[in-house]
Parts: sequence; structure tokens; C-alpha cells
Amino acid sequence: MENLFKNKTLLILNVVFFVAILVFDILLLCFREPYIYKTIPSVLFVLCGVLNFIYVFKLEQRNKVFKYLMLIGLIFACLGDIVLIDYFVIGAILFAIGHIFFFISYSVLQKIKLRDILIALGIFVVSLIVILVPQIFDFGEMLPVVIVYAFIISFMLGKAISNVIEKEYRFENIWIMIGSILFFLSDLMLLFNVFTDISIVFDIICLILYYPAEFILASSIYYSNIKRVEK
Repeated sequence: MENLFKNKTLLILNVVFFVAILVFDILLLCFREPYIYKTIPSVLFVLCGVLNFIYVFKLEQRNKVFKYLMLIGLIFACLGDIVLIDYFVIGAILFAIGHIFFFISYSVLQKIKLRDILIALGIFVVSLIVILVPQIFDFGEMLPVVIVYAFIISFMLGKAISNVIEKEYRFENIWIMIGSILFFLSDLMLLFNVFTDISIVFDIICLILYYPAEFILASSIYYSNIKRVEK
């Protein structure tokens, strides 16, 4: 009963974090003050991950490496989000490092298989078609950065999708896949925002997708252990 109560308490705390993140996301959309309204929700999703990490760390011994890697990935995402305000390339590099940690953490849950690579390469090819064929993007010298970033995030998303096929950790993998898809789509919207003339709509969509994505990844540290904790 005590563990169940704690689970409910942590569930409520996760909801509070989610609401707070959404509030600052809306404020960012309304007032366009990135130094405040991007920094605060970014720090909040890291704190959400820390809260879940601390709780889970005390209760279970399996897959602790996954929790460490997820938390590190969240920290790099937070730094990337903040740095991106003034330094796009550095911010993109930090995000890419975060995606690498996410990919490795997903690989802790399920070992890397040929299927992962095939799905990732498929996503990467589709991504290249979207960003290169229409010729609506003005990447200039940034094209190599965009392609490398697309390659990295494609593997992150590909692994998340591939893991859902496995029976073990099914709920966790579905939850992670949802967060990864939202993250991928938000980054795609960011490209439209930064490198095309039709920016404002895609900027809004990017922000609507991004912070829920980060919350989902942060909360996955906890939700992956609900069943084992309640036992």
C-alpha cells in the first residue's frame, strides 16, 4: 500500500510538471521571450527526469544504466534548447549528443538488431527526400550539419520504433516511441522555421510538439517501472 501511495504521489508530481511545462510553452508562444520561457520549461523537464530517477533508483535494480543515460540525454537536450537561442550550430551539436544518449539508452532496453538499422536508414532516406527534393530550404553552409543531425536523430527514432516490436518493456517502449516521434517531428518543424520563408506556423507547431516530447521521455524513467514497483 505504501508503494502504491508513493506511485500515486509521483504520478501527481509528474502531472504538475507537465502542466507547468505546458504553461511556459504557452507563454513562450504568446510573448516570444526565449531567455525566460524556453529556459524554464527546459530546466523543468530535466527536474522531472531527476525526480523520477531518484524515486526509481531506490526501488529497483534492473536497467539502472538506462535511467542514467536517459537523464544525461535530457540534460543535453536542455542545454541544446537554451544554447540554440543564440548559437544554432552549438545547440544542434548538444541536441545531437542528447540523441546519441537516448539511442544508447534504448539499446540498453533491447540490444541492437539489424531491424533497428534498417528502420533507421529508412527514416533517414525519407528525411533526406523531405529536406532536399522540394528545394524549399535555404541551408547554405549548414547543409552538412543538417544531414549529420538527421542521420543521428533517425537512428534514435528508428531504435524507439523497433523496440516496440519486442514484448519485453512493451508499455515503456510505446511511451518512449511516442516521445521520440514528437521530438523528431518538432525538429522537422524547426527546419521549416529556420530555413524557409514560411516560419511562423512551423515555429508554433515545433513548440507544441517539443516540450510534451521531452516530458514523455523524462516521465518514461518512472512509468517503465510501475508494474515492478507495485509488485
